[in-house]
Amino acid sequence: MNKVRTLLTLFFLLLVQSKLCAVTVPQESYDSTFTIGEVRVTAIKQSRSLLRQPVTVTTIKRAEIERLNVSGMKGVSEIAPNFYMPSYGSQMTSSIYVRGIGARIDQPAVGLNIDNIPYLNKDNYDFDMADIDRIEVLRGPQSTLYGRNTIAGLINIYTISPLKYQGVRAMVEGGTGSNFKASLAGYTKLNDRLGMSLSLYGDYRHGFFKNRYNNSRADRRDNQSVRWKTLWRASSVVNIENIASFGHSVQHGYPYAYEKTGEINYNDTCFYKRTSFTDGVTVTWTAPHFTLASITGFQYLNDNMTLDQDFLPASYFTLTQKQNDRSITQDIVLKGSTGGYSWLAGVFGFYKHSNMGAPVTFKEDGIENLILGHANSVIPPFMRLKCDDDAFILGSDFRQPVKGAAIYHQSSYDWRKFTFALGMRLDYEHTVLSYRSHCNTSMTMWNIANPANPKPMKTQEINIDDYGRLKQSFTQFLPKLSVTYNLKNSAVFLSVAKGYKSGGYNTQMFSTFLQQRMMEEMGQDGGGYSVDDYVSYKPEISWNYELGGHITCDEGRVYSTFAAFFIDCRDQQVTMYPEGTVTGRVMANAGKTRSLGAELTLRYTPTPRWIFNLAYGYTHATFRHFKDAQGDYSGNRVPYAPENTLFVSGGYRLPVKGCSWLDAISFDLNCRGVGSIYWDEENEFRQPFYAEMGASVRFEYRNFSLDIWGKNLTDTKFDTFRYESIGNSFFQRGDPARGGVTLRLAFN
Repeated sequence: MNKVRTLLTLFFLLLVQSKLCAVTVPQESYDSTFTIGEVRVTAIKQSRSLLRQPVTVTTIKRAEIERLNVSGMKGVSEIAPNFYMPSYGSQMTSSIYVRGIGARIDQPAVGLNIDNIPYLNKDNYDFDMADIDRIEVLRGPQSTLYGRNTIAGLINIYTISPLKYQGVRAMVEGGTGSNFKASLAGYTKLNDRLGMSLSLYGDYRHGFFKNRYNNSRADRRDNQSVRWKTLWRASSVVNIENIASFGHSVQHGYPYAYEKTGEINYNDTCFYKRTSFTDGVTVTWTAPHFTLASITGFQYLNDNMTLDQDFLPASYFTLTQKQNDRSITQDIVLKGSTGGYSWLAGVFGFYKHSNMGAPVTFKEDGIENLILGHANSVIPPFMRLKCDDDAFILGSDFRQPVKGAAIYHQSSYDWRKFTFALGMRLDYEHTVLSYRSHCNTSMTMWNIANPANPKPMKTQEINIDDYGRLKQSFTQFLPKLSVTYNLKNSAVFLSVAKGYKSGGYNTQMFSTFLQQRMMEEMGQDGGGYSVDDYVSYKPEISWNYELGGHITCDEGRVYSTFAAFFIDCRDQQVTMYPEGTVTGRVMANAGKTRSLGAELTLRYTPTPRWIFNLAYGYTHATFRHFKDAQGDYSGNRVPYAPENTLFVSGGYRLPVKGCSWLDAISFDLNCRGVGSIYWDEENEFRQPFYAEMGASVRFEYRNFSLDIWGKNLTDTKFDTFRYESIGNSFFQRGDPARGGVTLRLAFN
């Protein structure tokens, strides 16, 4: 209750501040960065400044992106309060947590749009890119306008437009640990109506962590990407935009350390490879009283995750998961306004098709300890069951088509200083899983009474080939209601919104089902796992109640946003490991969860030379009711979602006069903090709150800038992830202290 009173008092004072301050448009100061809400959300689905929108959002412009050395979404963590994207595992992981809601596997809880094109597969979320114009992080459900998998929020990334900038941009970066980045981009305006750009990007990370087994780097990786952007003003009322991008990534290992030894030490090959292609076409027709837009997207993803699933120097089992994923999306948006009334309506459809193979290869130690161990412990000592193969494969193949359609509408009406808005969406989705599980090996019972001359007694062939087909359909009505009180360039709002994340299937459990079938063929107890209990999981539904605002005062030198939220969630999807020595993870539905929290951002520019930023988020997320065969977790904290996020920065820009080769020197000091984070439903293990210090010095001159930067300068030790496999605990450490130099060139 004390925390609640403190938060309510803070918001009351901010409301009073919004009345007392002289309200003006924020001025451009320092480097015109971290403006939070002074630009539009998108050019397609929003038509007002974010200062008048009932949404909590953080906007980071290009100058701040470069100053903080942000090249992907992981760099946005903590800058946007209550937004956390940890760095661990493979680039396929892409876990994001916002306000106590997130997802480690399968569908994302946060949507991603790049130049208005939605990305449906979160396996393609973790990437770096150059020449980002701005990043917008919307927190809270965005399901009414954006549909599936935006239950926790939405990220919009916009790249530089060749119609607004023409010239050549280049970047070269070198850092400790033999880490390198480079980019080259050309922007040209062929005529007054046609512009094109071509961007090339590449990076190489040698890594900071060694695998003690072979002294190789466990976190080495390299990425390359190409982006081609075309903007054509076909007429005074028709605009056409096409963005095509290609990316290729290779990751050479995973820095998971064994808890008992604290060492990374595994013997089998680990890597992750990903090839992706995305193309999006946006056509906009602007009439006198309305705007019609068509957004068409195509995405292709092919990846291969191979890992030593036990992460020990022993030979238990390995997993290879190969995926071929294709999707197409179509969104048609119609919007207009008359007087104080504005409206938006649209239809959306998508089709996504995925083929995946996920064979688990059991090796000597896995066969002996996980397959034969129980059988040999209950038979006479002169008998021993052995596998006739040194290794065998538990094969799993999947075909999963998903399709969906939606219609949506939003109306808003201005009355005096108030704006009333009502949105609604009808969303339908149908998903199918066709699977095949197969295994072919044999077991022989041996008489070892005479160890020098063991004799075979009986051989049992194990030939399993199971097929199946499952299907689910989901229909959801998603309303949103808000009331906004408008001041001059400021606003306070109250909103209620329903969030939705679709259900799906736990494909990673099929190797466990197959292992169970195999043990049953041998006359043993397989463990009692059933397809009905573990394969399907239900949609996640939330109701978000939010009080927030955007406040500007002191002639634009102070800009602040705040929000208090309460989220009531049903069937929240949480990642769990079933009881026993199993090889798979499952997405389970927690009965009920609840998140209570607040957010505050503050920008202060006392003079054009100084800038200060603060972003703080607090979330108290708990299970209200969650009970399964392993225990009752009611009242425990929701795992993986941080309780606090903190970002503080201060910058000073010093103009240099009378120097022929230097215009200004900029200094920046920042701190990022996260925690505490619980790693399991029992709340037995957690990462306490930790902070990382960063700093940079920039030298600027006309067409170039040179940054000398450092991150985690205090060399803070912390964990970014912890998990269990076959009863063993593993963790991944965060990156140590590091630094580098970045050179940027821009010629118009």
